[in-house]
Amino acid sequence: MPTELPAERVFEKMVELRRAFHREPELAFEEEKTAASIIAELKRLGVPYEYGGVGSGIIGRLVGNSDGPIIALRADMDALPGAENTDLPFASRYADRMHACGHDAHMAMVLGACALLVEQPPAGTVLFVFQPAEERGGGSRVILASGALDNADAIFGGHVTHHYQVGQMMISKGIITAQSDRFSIRVRGTGGHGARPHEAIDAVVISGLLVAIIQTIVSRYVNPIHPSVVTIGLMKAGTAANVIAEEAQLEGSIRSTVPDVRARLHEGLRRICDSLAVLFGAEVILDITAGYPPVVNPVRESQVAKRAARSILGPEGLIPLEHPSMGSEDFSFYLQKIPGCYVRFGARGPEQKYVPLHSPAFDINERVLVVGASFFDAVVREAMREYAQ
Repeated sequence: MPTELPAERVFEKMVELRRAFHREPELAFEEEKTAASIIAELKRLGVPYEYGGVGSGIIGRLVGNSDGPIIALRADMDALPGAENTDLPFASRYADRMHACGHDAHMAMVLGACALLVEQPPAGTVLFVFQPAEERGGGSRVILASGALDNADAIFGGHVTHHYQVGQMMISKGIITAQSDRFSIRVRGTGGHGARPHEAIDAVVISGLLVAIIQTIVSRYVNPIHPSVVTIGLMKAGTAANVIAEEAQLEGSIRSTVPDVRARLHEGLRRICDSLAVLFGAEVILDITAGYPPVVNPVRESQVAKRAARSILGPEGLIPLEHPSMGSEDFSFYLQKIPGCYVRFGARGPEQKYVPLHSPAFDINERVLVVGASFFDAVVREAMREYAQ
């Protein structure tokens, strides 16, 4: 990684901001203190903003040339439920929530880029988008519904990850993350005494078969060249050891990257549930809730992002995408309306052990803040050159 990047001069401020965000995590649509800290920094930088109150987003607006392109930079504000296990001196003040997904870093990066762009205003307008509820609730739809991005020419965002080291970025066209859906299955049989199973319809036995058979959908029902995952993450049933459970509930998630495969996964779940209901004479009710669409980067904006990354990291800093992530991201809703590009920033230090996102032990090497802010500054200027043509 080059030793001197544009954001070096705002590194200390970004670290200060990131640690303050990290210490005060807030869950989806509850980002009150987080929003106040962002607004305070925008005011310090002299950047006008719009804010609709808790549960809405903050839109900072820097106008270098009102006739130029309008480029948006997005950061997410919310944290995750869970207890932190990092032993950091600025660890979460709360026992039940933490920034386990790096959104504290994303906010600091965009604010760092804001400082750079204020110093040397670009040839157009920059929208600094701080959105609520990426993790739960699809807060990007709140931003889109507000109309704040109606005239935007492009939007860029990114995510820290331990899959790459600091100084590396992943930028690619095409599918980046998967479609996510959630499902719940309610099994209703008839309860009974544990000594007389022939007088009951056991919801636990049916649920056990559901868990096992559902795992065959991906392995035996879907073309293996298309990545897909069906996971059951929750199962509730029973009241006592000697009572046959009358009801059970299962909840899970579906990940897919191709619409036809998604439809086939849904069909497979319905067929299994219907078949077991007939086999056991029980009710097996399936409910599927659509989640975030896949993130699909268009070619033009991917090339813009690559040029910006090369300008700060050199060609060796770009890492190819080997396969789409099966995670999901609500940046996908922006890309359904506005051209843009979603990138990943390597956030693992040279001596740092790999820790996955959403882990209670997740932390970043803070040098990634310099890479992120420098990239966002560069991609705004590169995009404005591209759209000005």
